[in-house]
Amino acid sequence: MSELKTYSAWDAGVRWFHWINLICMLGLIAVGVAILNDKALGVTDDGKVLLKTVHVWIGYVFVLNLLWRLLWAFIGGTGARWRAILPGGPGYMTEVREYFAAVRTGRPRQYVGHNPLGRLAVALLLLLLLVQAVTGLVLAGTDLFYPPLGAWIAGWVAAPGVDPATLVPYAPDMYEKTAYEAMRAFRKPFVTIHYFNFYTLLVVAVVHIVAVVVTEAREGGTLVSGMITGRKVLSQPPADR
Repeated sequence: MSELKTYSAWDAGVRWFHWINLICMLGLIAVGVAILNDKALGVTDDGKVLLKTVHVWIGYVFVLNLLWRLLWAFIGGTGARWRAILPGGPGYMTEVREYFAAVRTGRPRQYVGHNPLGRLAVALLLLLLLVQAVTGLVLAGTDLFYPPLGAWIAGWVAAPGVDPATLVPYAPDMYEKTAYEAMRAFRKPFVTIHYFNFYTLLVVAVVHIVAVVVTEAREGGTLVSGMITGRKVLSQPPADR
């Protein structure tokens, strides 16, 4: 019987990011679905502004948390660094082949960090999260005149004689019509990207959860609890150490 050994896997910075990101995503999904179905739910204009305001404030936490993770990939512990979470680098394709070969033999390799496919999934998730964050910030400015672009958007669409700082959503009398239509045209591709990226992110997140469960069952290694405690218990020497 293999001897169990405990390894330090993910530091507190990685773990806090993971769980804060999960909470933010659940909140954003719930409010976002309500916004998308506002007519069916009978939401008034004031109600839509409230929903969008809540969505934006959760989004700010989401964005700051993501920026923290991107920074932490430069200064965090070994398991938090870019070289540990992104695919590629010396020997990566060899590791992929050896990983699949081990799976076929029924004796999958164990890892302290992410296995080769996990690193690919992390890269995709971070990219999707970043796209959602950037497009969301643009929509916050064009919808509610919120930072970081809100002041610029307000100055663009304010009607003559109207102080841009006083602009509020759903107040067409305060907007210069031509400028407002140009702003909405500028906004449209960001809406489209935000919308479809949301569904892509949702699918990838579900696949990620399924993959974690399957990996935990097949390879062992306390993958789920490791993201809580920061430590993994492995029954064989890890392939990434």
